[in-house]
Amino acid sequence: MRRLLVWYGLAMTSIVLVAFLVPLGLLARSLAQDRAVSAGRQDAQSVAVFAGGTSAEGARLEAAVLAVNGDQRRTTVFLPDGSRVGAPAEMSSSTDLAAVGRAFTARTAGGVEVLLPVGGSDGVAVVRTFVPDAELTQGVQQSWLVLAGVGVVLIGATVIAGDRIAARLSRSVLDLSEVAGCLGAGDLTARVDPSGPAEVASVGRVLNELGARVAGLLADERELVADLSHRLRTPITALRLDVEMLDDSRDRDRLTDHIDDLVGAVDAIVWTARHPAHDAPASRCDAASVVGDRAMFWGVLAADQGRDLRVAIPDGPVEVRVSAEELGAALDVLVDNVFSHTLVGTGFALEVHAGDARGGGTARVVVEDDGPGLATLDMAERGRSGAGSTGLGLDVARRTAERAGGRLTLGSGSSGGARIVLELPCGP
Repeated sequence: MRRLLVWYGLAMTSIVLVAFLVPLGLLARSLAQDRAVSAGRQDAQSVAVFAGGTSAEGARLEAAVLAVNGDQRRTTVFLPDGSRVGAPAEMSSSTDLAAVGRAFTARTAGGVEVLLPVGGSDGVAVVRTFVPDAELTQGVQQSWLVLAGVGVVLIGATVIAGDRIAARLSRSVLDLSEVAGCLGAGDLTARVDPSGPAEVASVGRVLNELGARVAGLLADERELVADLSHRLRTPITALRLDVEMLDDSRDRDRLTDHIDDLVGAVDAIVWTARHPAHDAPASRCDAASVVGDRAMFWGVLAADQGRDLRVAIPDGPVEVRVSAEELGAALDVLVDNVFSHTLVGTGFALEVHAGDARGGGTARVVVEDDGPGLATLDMAERGRSGAGSTGLGLDVARRTAERAGGRLTLGSGSSGGARIVLELPCGP
């Protein structure tokens, strides 16, 4: 941005300089030509005073010609009898035209000739003063160099001043960009010191207010989740007491395990709400093991509803950069969607596809059903659903994949049903 602003200023200054300096340069050349021609005309007039006299005044005429021929200009007098006085020169069509009584200035080889006819008792004499090109352009080059120097100085001053102005403006914009990046990365304490033009400073103040507003909303949300967890403690404790009063030890142990899982899930939700995603420690898990465990869990309900559950997982471990709890929760919401939004007896598949042979790349965890498929492919956003639900299930799975550096994709399976893929980065 800084360089672009400097180039803009340089372009505008160059246009203005061309608009002023080119006419000034042409004017300097025209003034030099007028000055030289005027000097030649003055020489011709000073000699013409003696050119119309008698032959007895020849000596005075020669003296006058010698007096003006001391410079670059050369003056010649063509007398009526055909003789010449002064610098050597040949008769031409211009001198013949002047001999009929017409005074003028004409362009000739190497310069300009000033022709002045003078009438006398013996006829018409013609005074010719030749002004060379060197005198016509005398001082023009120096004038152009001065104008060019002025232009260079003005351009340099424009670059320096434009760079300072652009640096101040770009510094303010860069500060805004850095703070916006920090806020986008989750650092809600980042603030910008509003500076620069009024418009940029106004954006800085609005950005600060936005950061404070988002931080306040997140704090309220975390407190709400924490309060909800405390409210759940009492019914969970009562449920645990009821379970402990069961006579059947197998049912009691099974329900106790479920209650422990519920308590763990509530604790995980509270911890996640109170700790931003970038504060969470790096987690790893074996995707094949997690998918195998969740397949066993959901297999009981699938068999009860007559659903064909197909499981395809590699023999070895598939390490992915997400915790087993998060991956299991994401799988649970996806499989729960299959049970909730497809008819009883509809089959589904759970698959794990490993990354490359070196343990890198991207692993894919697939949930595919044999149902009618998805209404649209933009249902992964919060609040979107084509089946009368809130759409939060797909949003949970999407955020799990994105926190791990992956993504969630929606598509159609080989049977025409929904195919949901969690793409997760591999690695220890």
